[in-house]
Amino acid sequence: MIHTERHRTERIGWLRASVLGANDGIVSTASLVLGVVAAGADSEAVLIAGVAGLVAGAMSMAAGEYVSVSSQSDTEQADLARERIELADEPVQERKELAEIYVKRGLDPELAATVSDQLMKHDALGAHARDELGISEVTTARPLQAAFASAGTFSVGAALPLLVVLMFPAHLLMWVVPASSLLFLAILGSLAARTGGAPVLRATFRVTFWGALAMALTTGVGAIFGVAA
Repeated sequence: MIHTERHRTERIGWLRASVLGANDGIVSTASLVLGVVAAGADSEAVLIAGVAGLVAGAMSMAAGEYVSVSSQSDTEQADLARERIELADEPVQERKELAEIYVKRGLDPELAATVSDQLMKHDALGAHARDELGISEVTTARPLQAAFASAGTFSVGAALPLLVVLMFPAHLLMWVVPASSLLFLAILGSLAARTGGAPVLRATFRVTFWGALAMALTTGVGAIFGVAA
């Protein structure tokens, strides 16, 4: 019987970007809506501001994720290129370096040398990338995946407060938007924790706390400028 294991670290790349996008979509759009409502805007103005925030936020998330993860990818590729040259110029030294890594991890020097020799024959660059540089198939940077995941989940998250705006009159938005958004954030935190295998209560509290703080601050700003106007 073949025993297969699925580890949650395989989900790190898309899960991080997805949670960030959805969380930012809910928090930023709900905060924007509350700020505009607190300033005294009507339902139409609130909806226009929310839709504009959704489009701008989704594009910003996509661009930001792509640029940042591309920078990580560029660094990884530069390190791999340097390692390729070192393997070609100093194979003996690189074999010793790999063996020393395994010794530090607990192998006997003789066994470490044997493992190093075998891995170097099988895939020298892969062995050094994984054990020396910390680059593996699971953790490698994927800019397009991160960009699409962030933009898509941001749009979904941002759409939730906008649906609330469409469903309720303007005089109720100050109450229903934060309440529903906190519920959405709690659900998001719970789902993300379950997907990643993390403690559910801690993740849920963390997400809802910072979301509530952001909405409170933005509402205060809107109220100040609304009174000033």
